[in-house]
Amino acid sequence: MFELIKAGGWLMLPIILCSVVAFAILLERLWSLQTRRVIPPNLVAQVMTVVQERPSGSQAHPATARRLGSQLMKEDIEDVGRHVVHELERYLNTLGTIAAVSPLLGLLGTVIGRMIQAFSAMSSQGVSDPAVVSGGIAVALITTAAGLMVAIPALMAHRYLRGRIDGLVIAMEQEALRLVEVIHGERDDEAVSPARAVR
Repeated sequence: MFELIKAGGWLMLPIILCSVVAFAILLERLWSLQTRRVIPPNLVAQVMTVVQERPSGSQAHPATARRLGSQLMKEDIEDVGRHVVHELERYLNTLGTIAAVSPLLGLLGTVIGRMIQAFSAMSSQGVSDPAVVSGGIAVALITTAAGLMVAIPALMAHRYLRGRIDGLVIAMEQEALRLVEVIHGERDDEAVSPARAVR
């Protein structure tokens, strides 16, 4: 393995660095994007329980919440939601950049590395010895293969995490709408009863 890395030239170093960063991002996002961490179970029920149990002199009295228009509450929720979505998408641009740049680094290593040497040897020695040309080209393709080996999993991880974030955003929007409807009495959902919230 070390011999292949050495034969690939100095551009193997940024390719390896890209693979380490991509793997670290994947692990961190898989941990952070767990449903139970983003949308805790019975979230609406817990919020309603806290609102209903506050003393009458508290600033967040239920009547105060109900006096706020549902449209105003939805706008506030959307504003907070934009910040949450930005947090969910953290490092995704970096992962996408790695997926796009890695094969280019591999191609660059192929072109400026052994490919030039292979054709230089072919021009000086002719094509009478195929081993000279084929050996140079085989070594030249190491960086290309390495770049693709990093880019393909990084692209798959990027697409998977993007889909997971989209699903979480939809679920959060549904929970937020449920909360607004319950607070304003537009919905009587058994799932938000204090009895079920305690479990």
